[in-house]
Amino acid sequence: VSDASGCSMIAFLHTGAAKFPQNLLSRAREAVSHLLLAGVLEGFSSIVSRKLASHSFGASMAAMSSFPPQRYHYFLVLDFEATCDKPQIHPQEIIEFPILKLNGRTMEIESTFHMYVQPVVHPQLTPFCTELTGIIQGMVDGQPSLQQVLERVDEWMAKEGLLDPSVKSIFVTCGDWDLKVMLPGQCQYLGLPVADYFKQWINLKKAYSFAMGSWPKNGLLDMNKGLNLQHIGRPHSGIDDCKNIANIMKTLAHRGFIFKQTSKPF
Repeated sequence: VSDASGCSMIAFLHTGAAKFPQNLLSRAREAVSHLLLAGVLEGFSSIVSRKLASHSFGASMAAMSSFPPQRYHYFLVLDFEATCDKPQIHPQEIIEFPILKLNGRTMEIESTFHMYVQPVVHPQLTPFCTELTGIIQGMVDGQPSLQQVLERVDEWMAKEGLLDPSVKSIFVTCGDWDLKVMLPGQCQYLGLPVADYFKQWINLKKAYSFAMGSWPKNGLLDMNKGLNLQHIGRPHSGIDDCKNIANIMKTLAHRGFIFKQTSKPF
């Protein structure tokens, strides 16, 4: 190769081999080869720099620095939907029970638990409830009871290794209602125990306000707007709300936020 910048770059890749991880070095050599074969020699140094960046030199470094260590191995994102009407019916009953298992290191979703629940006190969904949540009668008819769903949650937690005492996990909800009011209230009404892992959680609204300095009055809509995120799916769909919560958490983690428990011990 006669081009001085090309020669100097190839020499750099050879002489600097010991200073770079082998996989990154091979990517750099491949990028240089493609450029030489294409005959792109003018401004070679600047082009190679851009090529190396596109082969994730800069991206990988940015990703490593943008995720500070979190306090938990896993975040369990949860968002109930429940029977409702205007005026409100009592007792309310959970009709959608979704959980996303979010890796605390990568902030990526690793596993999903999602079931619909048969209400027993008010088995017929109101038109208001269906309009709000998108859940129709056929989605809850014949589904397991809350007791059965809670048993399956426990089985899922065990299968995912979340009951191991050495694994630190915590639930995350958009507000305190799900685990402070809804679940314990319905369990009390039905005479069911509440598992200890449901007794501590992170209220995403509080976490967002700590990170951003403003309270999200309209919940997920305000948080997505404040972070310039597109809303995922349908508002008041439990599983879609969980996906939005996970996306907001990942974005805040990118910004260096460390999530902490916000609930008070029971």
